[in-house]
Amino acid sequence: MTNRMTFVALLTLAISAITPAYAQEKPQRLRVLTSMSERVFKPFVEGFERDNPNIDVLVLNKNTNHALGEVALGNGREFDIFWASSPEAFDMLDDFDHLAPYKGKRHHDFALSSVGWSWKTDRLSNVPSSWNMLLEPRFDGRIGIARPSRSGTTHLIVEQFLQDRGWEDGWQYVLQLSANFATITSRSFGVIDGLKSERFDIGLNIDFLAISEDDLSFQYGRPVMLVPGRIAKLKGGGAPELAERFIDFVLSPEGQEVLLTPSINRVPIDVELRKTLSYEKYPALTAALRLSWAAYDPELAARRYWMVNEIFDQFITNQFGRRRAIWREIRDIEADAERAKLHRTKLDLAKTYLLTMPIEEHEVAIMQPSPMPGPGTRYAPMTAEQKKFQVRWQSQAEMLLNLAENELREITQ
Repeated sequence: MTNRMTFVALLTLAISAITPAYAQEKPQRLRVLTSMSERVFKPFVEGFERDNPNIDVLVLNKNTNHALGEVALGNGREFDIFWASSPEAFDMLDDFDHLAPYKGKRHHDFALSSVGWSWKTDRLSNVPSSWNMLLEPRFDGRIGIARPSRSGTTHLIVEQFLQDRGWEDGWQYVLQLSANFATITSRSFGVIDGLKSERFDIGLNIDFLAISEDDLSFQYGRPVMLVPGRIAKLKGGGAPELAERFIDFVLSPEGQEVLLTPSINRVPIDVELRKTLSYEKYPALTAALRLSWAAYDPELAARRYWMVNEIFDQFITNQFGRRRAIWREIRDIEADAERAKLHRTKLDLAKTYLLTMPIEEHEVAIMQPSPMPGPGTRYAPMTAEQKKFQVRWQSQAEMLLNLAENELREITQ
């Protein structure tokens, strides 16, 4: 019996000696919630798992607003990391106490970006060189944009106009630009797909989405506003220690180097690494990094996040077909110089109605945001105040289009 027991003990020790220690452990899981495409997050996940072979990284990809909604429901699936390009999303999560601090911060910048427009290389002649050139009638039906209430990138674009030009002039620009929209997609990636399939010629988006595509070109809009992409540890996560290790990896020299791979092409937050950027790929942004042209205020954007998205939907998204038809009728009349001269007053009045934003900035400033912004009542039921304003804004949008149509109706009768 003693010999048998000794044999079993020796066999057990032998098996332990040839079995890797990590194989005896249950794999740990890190859950990441992100709006980043697989092309961006996959190299980071692979690098992290390579350095941590006993950790499985599970990634859920959602657009920014739906990701916010996921957290607003209470983070029931215990995501450890929130990772996105929209800085205001992190300010909102922080305001509603959904972020866990790490190294004295609620969130960490990991990359820089800016917005502009892209096109399929060699398809577009006479490429626009400024935001105002995009208003030209020759781009009628040739511009693609995503819906800001579904795309953090488009929200950035709209907010840049509002912050740079001011509330009234910013909305006037957006309303006028909508005359040239070909479509309003549900996600930022829909803009890239539309360009590649030639559904439209110009797409409004953020630099890294276009620069990483071999067949697309990109132009920065000026002034360049530098926007930090961020990563944060979520409260209620299942593996808080792993979240910290992943953040460390993303911010490490190795992780920052990943940003420069051709399939990602993002501007790292690491100052020394930024010095290696190719000026050919990032001309305006490289200059902006040196000159600091304009500052983007994510806290302001966060405070009025729902309001700006809802205004865009009520005045543009929900009225898209009707608004575009009015603009085209105006342009058809203006194509006849004599007829346009005869009806100049009515045409100008119709345009005034199309370009009027009846909502004052102070009206938005005093509104209380929903408990946690997100798409649909499943995530963040609208407050009574929000419902009241939504109905009012819808009515105002329809009234202005009615007035514009009445002016044109008097011309065509």
